[in-house]
Amino acid sequence: MEYKEMLKKRMNGYALSSFGKNLDECNINEKNISLAKALMEEIVPLWRESEKKFQGKKRAYYLSSEYLMGRALSNNLINLNIKNEIVSLLEELEIDYKDIEEAEEDAGLGNGGLGRLAACFLDSAATLDYPLTGYGIRYAFGIFEQKFVDGFQVEEADRWLRYGDPWSIEKRDEKVKVRFSDSEIYAVPYDTPIIGYKSKTINTLRLWKSEPLKVFDFEAFNNQKYDLSVKEKNDADNIGKVLYPNDSNDEGKLLRLKQQYFFVSASLQDMVRKYKRQGGNFDDFAKYHAIQLNDTHPTVAIPELMRILTQEEKIDWDKAWKIVIDTFAYTNHTLLAEALEQWPVRLYKSLLPNIFDIIVQINNQLMGELEEKGIYNSAKYEYEIIQHDSIKMAHLAIYGSKSINGVAKIHSDLIKNRELNQWYRIYPERFSNKTNGVTQRRWLLQSNPELAELFTQLLGTDEWIFDLSRLKELEKYVNDENVLKSFLAIKHAKKEQLAAYIKKHEGIVIDPNSIYDILIKRMHEYKRQLLDAFHILDLYYRLKDNPDLDIVPRTFIFGAKAAPGYYRAKSIIKFINDLGRLVNNDKDINNKIKLVFVENYKVSYAERLFPAADISEQISTAGKEASGTGNMKFMMNGAPTIGTYDGANIEIFEEAGEENNFVFGLRVKEIEEIESNYNPHDYYKNIPGLKRVVDSLVDGTFDDKGTGRYAELYDSLLKGANWERPDRYFVLRDFESYRNAQQKINDEYKDRINWARKCWINIANSGKFSSDRTLREYAREIWQIDQTKDK
Repeated sequence: MEYKEMLKKRMNGYALSSFGKNLDECNINEKNISLAKALMEEIVPLWRESEKKFQGKKRAYYLSSEYLMGRALSNNLINLNIKNEIVSLLEELEIDYKDIEEAEEDAGLGNGGLGRLAACFLDSAATLDYPLTGYGIRYAFGIFEQKFVDGFQVEEADRWLRYGDPWSIEKRDEKVKVRFSDSEIYAVPYDTPIIGYKSKTINTLRLWKSEPLKVFDFEAFNNQKYDLSVKEKNDADNIGKVLYPNDSNDEGKLLRLKQQYFFVSASLQDMVRKYKRQGGNFDDFAKYHAIQLNDTHPTVAIPELMRILTQEEKIDWDKAWKIVIDTFAYTNHTLLAEALEQWPVRLYKSLLPNIFDIIVQINNQLMGELEEKGIYNSAKYEYEIIQHDSIKMAHLAIYGSKSINGVAKIHSDLIKNRELNQWYRIYPERFSNKTNGVTQRRWLLQSNPELAELFTQLLGTDEWIFDLSRLKELEKYVNDENVLKSFLAIKHAKKEQLAAYIKKHEGIVIDPNSIYDILIKRMHEYKRQLLDAFHILDLYYRLKDNPDLDIVPRTFIFGAKAAPGYYRAKSIIKFINDLGRLVNNDKDINNKIKLVFVENYKVSYAERLFPAADISEQISTAGKEASGTGNMKFMMNGAPTIGTYDGANIEIFEEAGEENNFVFGLRVKEIEEIESNYNPHDYYKNIPGLKRVVDSLVDGTFDDKGTGRYAELYDSLLKGANWERPDRYFVLRDFESYRNAQQKINDEYKDRINWARKCWINIANSGKFSSDRTLREYAREIWQIDQTKDK
């Protein structure tokens, strides 16, 4: 039977068995699920075969609380190399492929770069034929669905499973028990195939769903204690409800701790069970398992593996500790002190007393080792894992791992020389850098097929899809005006596509001939969305003062979610939305500037934003952003960066040249020199236009509906709050430098060919920032795993 006919038959079969309808009677969501199920019938046998080739080989395991996977359909079709056939098949069925695409929910099981990096690594590993399994939590709801109500962020449940998840398979027979001090629950695995691009490797993302041992207490129900009858189920369900539940009180903190231990314990039990089933000797456990901790969230894995080895497998402590050290590696993702996890001792004692006792033993062992190294008394204090009734998870991760890496060169240098210098002094061999990367298959081939086709045409090959460094060969076209005009035409087409999408979803009309200036990332003070907003307001005031001001029309686009409990970040969202209302409804400025804050920013929205951008906003305070990955996606889609010397921006500037980007702001060393004496009033009073912008927070220009949010934001800049110093992220200090860089963008954009040349040089030098390169470095230098290609 011809392939298309076979697939049609499968789709109709799934429509009948799942929905009781013929395929042509199904709605678009049902058609999407029928297609996915039909494709899974083809994928699963390949998946099983792929699994066989890695038997007896060392594997890597990625423990991450986040996986921001996005939609699966297009990515899977591209990697299976069957997208054109499926589009054609759907046309025969009178189904629009774009409608099918839009029907799929984003799997929003992450909050930002941490989860998106995990997704990129999984894609790269499968494409490069490395055995990598991802472990995490199957959250019932995604991070949250963001709504704007009168400019305020309102969080609603992100029901990504409302239509089911046709891409995962429940493996109930492989469930495990996870034990807390007061309860036991089941962890039930759901496996999703991770398909390599034109590869026979299909790896696995295993996400654990929390379930009760007893779903329903019939006796309690019969005694009319209805809440009690489902309490055990509700308590278990809560563990897997949402990513990062609000932890402003102990109840929320305990839930977060339960989440972390739940997925870590289940994952380690799973690895140990499989290893024992294969007759493995624990002397060789580390020869077959490399476990990467994606930030500190899964660090409880270190004492949990010690528990399994010493208490369940009866292995001697010293021998077990060597296994642990040889197995684990830790990736640090932050330099922010408040983001380096610390857990109150009382919570560990309450929920995980056995694990706490093991951490105490580990800490005591560490103190003894320090004395052997000649580190005594108060000098040992800075190493302690248990300190001031808190457990410092980064210290536990470093001591219990053979490898510690940062995610950009400056970040790794700051870890070694400043933030974790004491550890670097005693374990220098453990520290390395692994600059982040992104997968070109999703962020170019899938998101920008027009540009991808141009690359393939000019290079005479599509090898760049496997090896992004091949884009360097495009540099020879940097002075070819025909090529540069082709690039500009593609960019304009992507801008028109985005404009249509924004009009449909946000109700705002934007001009594709304007500069698309885009800042899309997690909302946080250090990422300085407020600096961008202040510049927009300043530009608005200057246009009001001088309607003939010579500027290229500009569309400013924001996309960001603030953590539900992050008060100030939510105030900034409100301010930007109010600013948008002011700017977009003022006819005096004649549409010279527009502001769009996209609602519910997510991966599928990002796939439209990155290809359409003219400018990539990477404006975090120097020394605060570990790496960034959005900067890389913008770069490979041909958007120069306006950015600080921070994170991977520095490496982008090194690769593409500062002259092809727009660098501004304080450097890390300069911040260190001025920090103790910094007075934001010096800039507030003396930088032309700045006082008027900052005062808008409190002079009645904007209305925070009596919440006091804007006054608090104003005070945070000029007075400080609680223990904070004023303007701790140097927004006012960097304002003039940022405004000058923005003026330079305005001036240089007018020369369209020279602008295209800057964009092209960025593209040609983006090869370093593929997650394929990063993954290879992890595989060779940390995990020591081999590629296993099919013959």
